[in-house]
Formats: sequence, C-alpha cells, structure tokens
Amino acid sequence: MRAVALLRGVNVGGVRFRMADLAAALEQGGAAEVRTVLASGNVLLTVPEEDPAAVAGRVHEVVADRFGFDVAVIAVDLAVVRAAVDGYPFPRADDRHAYVVFAEAPAALAELVDAAGDLDPDEERVQHGHDVLYWDAPKGRTLETRFGKRFGARQRSGAVTTRSIRTLERILAVG
Repeated sequence: MRAVALLRGVNVGGVRFRMADLAAALEQGGAAEVRTVLASGNVLLTVPEEDPAAVAGRVHEVVADRFGFDVAVIAVDLAVVRAAVDGYPFPRADDRHAYVVFAEAPAALAELVDAAGDLDPDEERVQHGHDVLYWDAPKGRTLETRFGKRFGARQRSGAVTTRSIRTLERILAVG
C-alpha cells in the first residue's frame, strides 16, 4: 500500500529529529519509496500492510526505537489524501485556514463534531467527508473557535490530527 503517515507533534517542543533520518530508519525497517514532506512529520511510504492501523504501528515503533519518542501516528492510504483534497467543500481564502482532520477511527470524527455543537458558519465551518472532516477557520484564531477548542482537547489524545490543504497538496505532488 502507498500510505501517508501523519506524525503528531514532531519538530516542536522537545520532539526533534531530522526527516532524512526518519526516512532512512523507515527504509531500514522494511518500508520502500519513503519520502518526507516538510519537517513536520508527513511521510509517504510503500509498505506490505493494507491496514492503516498496522502502518501507523510500524511507523510508531520505528520512531520509538530509533529516536526514543512516543509520538502519535495516524496513517491513511494515499488515495484518502487525494480524495480529501479533491473533495474540500469550502471556498479557499487568504484569511482562512483550509484544514482536513484525520482520525485513528471514524468515531473520533463524529465525537468531535458532536462535542462542538452548533457552530457559527460566519466564523467556522465543519463538514464530514469520507473518513475525514473538513474544517474552515479564520487564520490566527483556529484554537479560539468553538470547534478549535474541542479539536485542541481531542488532539492531545493522539486520536486526531490535522493538515492544511496546502500541505496535503505538497504530499500529493511528492506521492
């Protein structure tokens, strides 16, 4: 499977390592065609596993063994990233963040939406996609919005992570 591993909290705070070192460690661990995108924990790799949870487990284990960090990893098939970018439902604007939220399990996405309650569509919008959530939020205020507050609390659990559409487009360009 051609997969995308999304690592949470890499190269912020004390969790620092080079992406080139991560790529080499993953290749030594049996992954092929490993490419990293940006320095924030976006990895494309080809692996024999077809189950995203198994891919996430493989990447998590390599990071723990090689670098000594316990980082949350969410893995998805590259086709999920392509569909998420193609399906982004909101207009893109320079004063807005265009995000896609990924989760370990679909239930986490539903819990996020339910916990956020009614949102002010003039401030932010959230919409379900296939195995993702789309989130449109004002720049500079994402963690202050109603959904942003819920997302920030849930994200600390490692069960969800977000990437901007621009980052996902860069992943696809490398993929």
